[in-house]
Amino acid sequence: MKKIAAIIFLTVFLLPVLKAQESTFNLGDQVVNIGIGLGSHYAFSSYYNTTVPPISLSYEKAIVDEIIDKGVIGVGAYAGYRAYKYTYYLSDYGWKYTDIILGARGNFHYPFVDKLDTYAGVLLGYRITISKSWGPWGADTDPDSGGIAFAGYLGARYYFSEKFAAFAELGYGISYLTLGISLKL
Repeated sequence: MKKIAAIIFLTVFLLPVLKAQESTFNLGDQVVNIGIGLGSHYAFSSYYNTTVPPISLSYEKAIVDEIIDKGVIGVGAYAGYRAYKYTYYLSDYGWKYTDIILGARGNFHYPFVDKLDTYAGVLLGYRITISKSWGPWGADTDPDSGGIAFAGYLGARYYFSEKFAAFAELGYGISYLTLGISLKL
C-alpha cells in the first residue's frame, strides 16, 4: 500500500513537468469497465483454490476538466466479486468464501500518450465476506463478515476506436491486477 501511495504522490507532482497529449477522457464522458482479476493475497497459499476468479464492473463519469492543463476528474461506482475455498491440511473439510465489494471510485486522468487514458484513483466502499464450512468439522463456524473497503490503484485504457478500449488496473481491491474492456457510452 505504501508503494502505491508513493507512486500516486510522485505521479501527481510530476504531471506539471510532462507535456500533455490529447485527452481521451473528457468532461461529460461516461465509461463502463468489465474486468477479470489476476492475483490476490489468497493466490500465494497452496491451501486456497479459486472457484470463481475475481470479476468487476465499474462505471465512471468525467465531472471536472482542465486540471493541470488537460487533467480530468471522474467519479463512479464499482462492484467486484470472487469466490474461493480453503481446504484444511490433509483433510476432507474446509471453508468456501465469497467476497463482494461495492463502492464509489474517484479517478484523476491525465493523458501522456495519444489513445492512452492514464489515471490514478481511490475506491471507498464496503466488503462483504460470506463463509460456509464443508466436511465433518466446523459445521457451526460460518462467520460472515464485512467492513470498509479502501483501495488505491493506477490504471490505463488504450482506445482502439472512439468507443472501445482495453484497460488494466494495478492496485489492491478485488485483485492486484485487473484486465478487461471499456465501453464509452
